[in-house]
Amino acid sequence: MPQPRASRAGQSGLCATPVWAGWMGMGRRDDPSAHRLLQILAVVLCLPAVSCQCRILKCNSEYLSATSGLHQGGEESLEFCVALRAYSQCTRRTARACRGDLAYHSAVHGIEDLMSQHNCSKVGPTHGPAPAQPTSPDSMVHSDAPETCNYEKSLAQQGRQANYTHCGLFGDPHLRTFSDDFQTCKVRGAWPLIDNNYLFVQVTNVAVVHSSSATAASKITIIFKSFQECVEQKVYQAETDDLPVAFVDGSRNGGDKHGANSLWVAEKAGGQHIEIQARYIGTTVVVRQAGRYLTFAIRMPEEIMNSFEENQGLQLCLRGCPTNERMDWALLQGSGHQDAPVHRSAAAKCKDKLPVEDLYFWSCVFDLLTTGDMNFTLAAYYALEDVKILHSNKDRFHIYHRTADLPPGNSCPEATVRHPLPFGLLLLLCWLCCSLPHL
Repeated sequence: MPQPRASRAGQSGLCATPVWAGWMGMGRRDDPSAHRLLQILAVVLCLPAVSCQCRILKCNSEYLSATSGLHQGGEESLEFCVALRAYSQCTRRTARACRGDLAYHSAVHGIEDLMSQHNCSKVGPTHGPAPAQPTSPDSMVHSDAPETCNYEKSLAQQGRQANYTHCGLFGDPHLRTFSDDFQTCKVRGAWPLIDNNYLFVQVTNVAVVHSSSATAASKITIIFKSFQECVEQKVYQAETDDLPVAFVDGSRNGGDKHGANSLWVAEKAGGQHIEIQARYIGTTVVVRQAGRYLTFAIRMPEEIMNSFEENQGLQLCLRGCPTNERMDWALLQGSGHQDAPVHRSAAAKCKDKLPVEDLYFWSCVFDLLTTGDMNFTLAAYYALEDVKILHSNKDRFHIYHRTADLPPGNSCPEATVRHPLPFGLLLLLCWLCCSLPHL
């Protein structure tokens, strides 16, 4: 496939503009550029630089979705007022977390200016997020869209068939790579899962329990890079308690290009499960929330997976976690621990959702023993369900053997078994210590 223009969200020229610049001169009544400036600001504020705790990103995204297609004047001014009241209500809900955030305060002042210009009452109906778009592929992609915007059709014309791969991340966190290696990693902070010529995916993991090295995903950022006449660059960002049904610019497809509907976001379960279809690269992305943490799964053609340069760096989905970031909990499967009451209780809870004792089952047991959070049972269950939908080989749904070759010191503290030295060996060591000075 032709190479797209590789770029990152952080390279946008908008980021170089002070966020307060858009409000200069906006106090004039009926200024036709005022609403457009608010939209531009909302896009800027949606970029990933905004704090993880401050939910202004969600407010911006919902406002852009609610006002897309509206024009100034006439009856649609009422719609602007409805959308602005909802925007204001959303900012009030996140006010405490956004205290001191420049992006948040700029948005609040901008809303006040526009409500004054449109003679909007602060009391009245509010506008919810835009209704979900249809999820049928046939209804989403124009019949006259370029063939290059449908990966499978393009291959079929060449007499070829796609070979698909799968990668998933869930729980504490457990990683299943494109090559079906299964690892448990520490990887605290931001780490790249995928970085190729078409797609960039980054996960941010935070500590789950202060006394443990266990982490889990609290944020997932996905960048779909601009590609020919199909899609513009789009950024999707999910955080705990915020799985938007839109990209960060408020749109729900690939932009204004002719094949834009070959990329779209669909909601499967409100606030809990979204799916992104990128037909132009034959890729499906699933993001879920289980409890306080996120899970990630992807189905991608091998050709797309391998489209990267060596200098594009680490990709956990491709190469796995660095060796010093991996954790070993294989001892949990030892007979000594299976008799422990706590272990038996955790195993019984996981067995309800995961009857097959594969690595998804043992991941569930590990997470329950480490955190005590029952939501990790759901994370493992949904991860396996995503495998059944996205993996191309049904014989590989279940994995029973983990990736080995771990460095010393990476064993799970909760699973470590300490055996006392035999008495005869202790006597031998004492004799050597006494005898060596005289030799």
